[in-house]
Amino acid sequence: MLRDVPELGDPAEIWVVSLATAEARRSAFAARAGSAALPWRFFDACTGLAEGMELDELAISRNKGRGLTRGEIGCYASHYSIWRDMVARGVRQAIILEDDTLVDWAYLDRLARADLHATGIDYLRLYAKRPTYQRVVRGDFLQHSRTVVELIGLAYGTQGYAITLDAAQRFVAHCRTVQRPIDDEMDRSWAHGVRNLALFPAPILEATVASDIGASRFAPKADPAFHSLRQKAWRRLERTRMRLLKARRLLER
Repeated sequence: MLRDVPELGDPAEIWVVSLATAEARRSAFAARAGSAALPWRFFDACTGLAEGMELDELAISRNKGRGLTRGEIGCYASHYSIWRDMVARGVRQAIILEDDTLVDWAYLDRLARADLHATGIDYLRLYAKRPTYQRVVRGDFLQHSRTVVELIGLAYGTQGYAITLDAAQRFVAHCRTVQRPIDDEMDRSWAHGVRNLALFPAPILEATVASDIGASRFAPKADPAFHSLRQKAWRRLERTRMRLLKARRLLER
């Protein structure tokens, strides 16, 4: 029952990002997905840049104080490739999951049938790693006590999200050049214009398994480019843009 939310003609495609060699993780996900009413498919995760993408190593050093791991680059390219495929095929809506997630399939069945773009939602996080500023956008979304909130700030994580063709087109245009990890880039709604919406409570959880991305990304930011006066000024500007977006959203209430 979608209540006042319009329905799609066909349910959203569901893709699960997973390394082709990750047999154990794939088997575990498939076992957990036994109750899924809708079809879903594995997407073979990239292990390097996809065709047409560029890596700006200096920008990465300035933004993160280190280089990206091979896993981070592959993760970035995987999500970018899915968006580009959506645009090429004109896919109206998709749900993207990673293979280390625990999924509320009953709720995702409703979400896959809802016309999100017609509801004013083009990108909807199903999970976030870190709390950040949020404001309520819509209550009781497809289920009693399930709320849509807008996040402003870095919430991190690409474990799961729903995305429409409109948002995929914007992300493809904005994210072709890699300048930071993909979740950092997707969170920057003040830069690309796609609202960072999320569900609360989250309908998926991240399983406790070893990460394919690697732990070196948590090392101290030692690169001199990160600590330059230019980059410190840029981070102040970034915080200002974030605060201005918060102010605009408060005025819209």
